[in-house]
Amino acid sequence: MKTLIDLSRFKNLSLAGDLFGGLTTAIVSLPLALAFGVASGAGAEAGLWGAILVGLFASIFGGSTSLISEPTGPMTVVMTAVLSAMIAANPDQGVAMAFTVVMMAGVFQICLGALKLGKYITLMPYSVISGFMSGIGVILIILQLAPFLGQPTPPGGVTGTLSALPNLLLNISFSELFLGLVTLGILFYLPKQWRRRIPPQLVALVAVTLLSIIIFSDDGVRRIGAIPSGLPDFHIPTFTFDQMMTMVLNALVLGTLGCIDTLLTAVIADSLTRNEHDSNRELIGQGIANTLSGFCGGLPGAGATMGTVVNVQSGGKSPLAGITRALILLTVVLGASSLTQMIPMAVLAGISLYVGINILDWSFIQRAHKVALSPTIIMYGVMALTIFVDLMVAVGIGVFIANILTIEKLSRLQETNVKAISDADDGVPLKDDERALLDSAKGKVLFFYLSGPMIFGVSKAIARQHNRINEYEAVVIDLSAVPMMDLTIGLALENAIIDAVDAGCAVYIFSPNGQTTERLEKLGVMARLPNETFCDTRINALTSAVTSINLETSSEKEAQG
Repeated sequence: MKTLIDLSRFKNLSLAGDLFGGLTTAIVSLPLALAFGVASGAGAEAGLWGAILVGLFASIFGGSTSLISEPTGPMTVVMTAVLSAMIAANPDQGVAMAFTVVMMAGVFQICLGALKLGKYITLMPYSVISGFMSGIGVILIILQLAPFLGQPTPPGGVTGTLSALPNLLLNISFSELFLGLVTLGILFYLPKQWRRRIPPQLVALVAVTLLSIIIFSDDGVRRIGAIPSGLPDFHIPTFTFDQMMTMVLNALVLGTLGCIDTLLTAVIADSLTRNEHDSNRELIGQGIANTLSGFCGGLPGAGATMGTVVNVQSGGKSPLAGITRALILLTVVLGASSLTQMIPMAVLAGISLYVGINILDWSFIQRAHKVALSPTIIMYGVMALTIFVDLMVAVGIGVFIANILTIEKLSRLQETNVKAISDADDGVPLKDDERALLDSAKGKVLFFYLSGPMIFGVSKAIARQHNRINEYEAVVIDLSAVPMMDLTIGLALENAIIDAVDAGCAVYIFSPNGQTTERLEKLGVMARLPNETFCDTRINALTSAVTSINLETSSEKEAQG
């Protein structure tokens, strides 16, 4: 019986490596947590508590050995929209409702893991994944333009910011713009030998904060201010019936995105560590973590690629690294939160802009014109829908169109595996004695051969072939090379068999595969036909068909005599 905590993940525990990995990832997480907290509108403390709680409980209850979980760019983008929408609809309880959505998203993730649906989460075309990740990157960039230019973020999300852009440009705070540009300069151009020793985000945070204190007065630059120390403010789940459906939909979006973000990062972690994560357990761990984070007023989180890679490279080999990281951040919040009050908002905007730029799938965007047209259109379409409509709508439409195109291509390929012949040819794998039997029928026996997995798109090809059945006296249906078939194909075969019987055509079926035979049984096809219809070998089916023709021919001759 599985326990809630998988202790086997700690079997490769390396005390020195895990402690150093936890320390290093805590240093990486601190500026990102502050930046995402401010970017979301919930405040820097929400980012810190999200980093602590999501990181701690996902490490304890998750299914990966080295995954680092924390607030991420994609999750922050969705949380920003949720928080804005909830406050706009209900100013008094909007914040509590937004964190309730985080809890609901966590419960949704727990349910997905408990139902063992983890392996299906990332089964979507890369063009769709690329499109919505790039769309989220663009959203994060747009939402950070106002603070980067030294102005408060305008209401209305992406469209609100774009509408206010002329006004933002007319009222630029050049001191804050300067600090933001210096931050980006450090993040992009910090020498590689320095990057290997210290995270560029931390260098930018400390260096530009000191620069702002030296050059600019407190009145000229907006700063974070003091972060409340001590325990977080707890948020009891809060609902309003008129907003319930909106909250549920937002929770589904947030939870689904967290699942995708986490499991994709877990795959990267597996490739680095040569271990294999448990997808279902990881979703349960992420769900527990997000539920508790929402209850404590923390941002939602997911598996973070940057933190995970840094952890592995620093020697982290077990979940102890993630636990250590969370405890270090907890120490900062409880005992050193005043150290962050002088950090300029423009620095955090620069860090968020950098994250947004890196979220964009540059490798695919640069090669999009070289690949097939359809995935490129899907990618850009999903990106546009993500930016201007809704993430769930974008993913749903993208997956639907991509799957339809894939099914159409597979159906065209599979149609070539539906063959109906009356004279043996090289297109059907018959042995010499089987070919001889079919040829001896003088074109009166139709050999109906299917091969490969049969999906619903092939049903039209089957219908076209079975329209010829009434031209023959017997038909042999060979399903020996069909490993599986769906309901639509089963019904198409049923129609072919019924039409053959109605036309007075003898039917013989060779179906040694269990799944295929079971499908025919459940449809009731076997019950409608005599026992001799189903043959245990292909040669017996052909022999029975030829014999039935000869018997009919003999009967006709006797009647004429």
